[in-house]
Amino acid sequence: MTTDPADSLAFFRAPLDSLPGLGPRLSALLARAVGGATIGDLLFHLPEHFIDRRERYLLKDAVAGTVGTFTVEVMRHDKGDRAKSPHRVVIRDASGFGEITLFHAARLVQFPVGAKLTVSGKVERFNDRASLPHPDYVVPAANEAGLPLVEPVWGLTAGLVPKVVARAMNGALARLPDLPEWQQAGVLRKEGWPGFGVALRALQAPTDIPDDKPARRLAYDELLARQIAFALIRRRRRRRPGRSFSGGEDLRQTALTRFGYQPTPAQAAVLAEIDADLAAPHRMLRLLQGDVGSGKTLVAVLAMLRVVAAGAQAALLAPTELLARQHFATLSRLCPVPVALLTGSLKAAERRRTLAGIADGTIPIVIGTHAIFQKSVAFHDLGLAVVDEQHRFGVDQRFALGAKGTATDMLVMTATPIPRTLLLSHWGEMTISRITDKPAGRTPIRTSLHPVGKMPEVIEAIERMIGQGGRVYWVCPLVSESEMLDIAAAELRFQALAERFGDRVALAHGRQPIEVRSDALMRFARGAVDILVSTTVIEVGVDVPDANVMVIEHAERFGLAQLHQLRGRVGRGKAASFCLLLHDRLSRTGRRRLAILRETEDGFRIADEDFSLRGGGDILGAKQSGLPGYRLADAERDADLIPMAHQDAAMLIDADPGLAGERGQAVRLLLHLFDQARAIRALVAG
Repeated sequence: MTTDPADSLAFFRAPLDSLPGLGPRLSALLARAVGGATIGDLLFHLPEHFIDRRERYLLKDAVAGTVGTFTVEVMRHDKGDRAKSPHRVVIRDASGFGEITLFHAARLVQFPVGAKLTVSGKVERFNDRASLPHPDYVVPAANEAGLPLVEPVWGLTAGLVPKVVARAMNGALARLPDLPEWQQAGVLRKEGWPGFGVALRALQAPTDIPDDKPARRLAYDELLARQIAFALIRRRRRRRPGRSFSGGEDLRQTALTRFGYQPTPAQAAVLAEIDADLAAPHRMLRLLQGDVGSGKTLVAVLAMLRVVAAGAQAALLAPTELLARQHFATLSRLCPVPVALLTGSLKAAERRRTLAGIADGTIPIVIGTHAIFQKSVAFHDLGLAVVDEQHRFGVDQRFALGAKGTATDMLVMTATPIPRTLLLSHWGEMTISRITDKPAGRTPIRTSLHPVGKMPEVIEAIERMIGQGGRVYWVCPLVSESEMLDIAAAELRFQALAERFGDRVALAHGRQPIEVRSDALMRFARGAVDILVSTTVIEVGVDVPDANVMVIEHAERFGLAQLHQLRGRVGRGKAASFCLLLHDRLSRTGRRRLAILRETEDGFRIADEDFSLRGGGDILGAKQSGLPGYRLADAERDADLIPMAHQDAAMLIDADPGLAGERGQAVRLLLHLFDQARAIRALVAG
């Protein structure tokens, strides 16, 4: 009988308070700092940097702003003239005099006059003397065992001191079990990587400043675990029976005639890939990635019509009611079959009729929001689920929609161009299709940068553009993590513009009732107002071809991908289009970021540049940088490891799909270590 791999990792799952010296209070503080309450969370809380205390300096050579270690003699204590003045301990070595500055008299006992001590801390200079305010370490010169020569610096939280983390870390490392090696020996030799335990000790309890090899080793462990998880899920999906859908050319041609254009070459290419999946005997799970305005919705419509022609149903899930209603308007115009809208705001009678039509199959296509997930929604035969702006939904939500049918195919779409690095690391379980061009007739957008101090001139330019028939989006800044503060900024800008332009200005934000927000958008769309002031609620799904000016306040606070999304709201008609990026003071990197938008409208290039400048978090609309969902892998440092892990995982699963071999058994431990539960379930299911 095979031992459960999780049993071998019980140490990593043990609570922090099982370590010596950690009671409830310190355990709670430590858990907050390391992001979890287990020993594994502690071990994976890597240092931000290291302090090197090995070099010894003379006081005369001490450099302000650096960390120095000195062997000195205590000469005397000087008390300041004022009650709150710091205490000064005069010290000397062979090169001259210096001083220790103490703000708490209790520490004076560490510095008896005449004692020879080794002290280490940050150096300042005062009256051309070396000064150490509250040194980090003070030990007798004859006994330096208490002085860490190389000290890790971890992220902390209020009330937690480094010595507590160091003591807990040393306690954990002392009990670290020996685990079988899951990496290929050839890879370890080629990269010069240490073993797993050696890498952890080199970072968490170093005796030397580590190079990048231990961190890269641990990052590759995490990346490989994720890629193996994806490979197992893909394999299971290929083995699960699906349904074969074909035909529907008459319905498609009717939709294209109503649309007025034939698909672009890129649209046709991705549609062929989707059709192949729909016709195959296994389930489809495909990511359709296309830049702003590339025509993803048309591709989705044509895919849904193929499924409907075969007698099944299709559903399109949108993240907001606004976007769902716009999709409903588009599909109702294009599709030669009934289309229904299902959202939380439907009246009771209309909802009952819609649910009945979905259940008996008389409604073949449904557009909706999260309301589609509800238990009361029962499909007659859901064959295809389409998820728009898929990064706004969790994996469980995607699969909840797919579970509404039997062997349901799934197509997920995003208008956020995603670099290959993130595609492999975050969506590796999906097959990828990219629409790489835009429909003909899109006008170029002239993008310009303006300091916020030039606001009066910008408003005058806006007034001239409106006089020439222009229509303006005015997007207010991201103020903070608080949506309410963002809304307050929008309301203030609305009031300021309304004083000048009167009732030609409307306001839209996410906290308005849907009827109020929809009314503002509709008035803007039909030309009743010239300026729409908003938060980023208009980032996706708002289609007003006559709008030709986009103003974004404090553009430096947005990610490039989000700025590109917002800019894509204009340039949809025949009029010349403009995007004005208003900014505060810019760093060199900040200016370079915004300059990229001025140089190109290629969303894929913008995404790659943003990834290289800020990391992966921003690509997904988040504030943080780095690889989303990873603790040890770093976006910039480890980008080259992701394709390597992808290939390694594919080869391993092809050769040992059940992970039954010697390396496969070790990899099972790796999957448990990095919490790849879905993959483990797929492995168990066979």
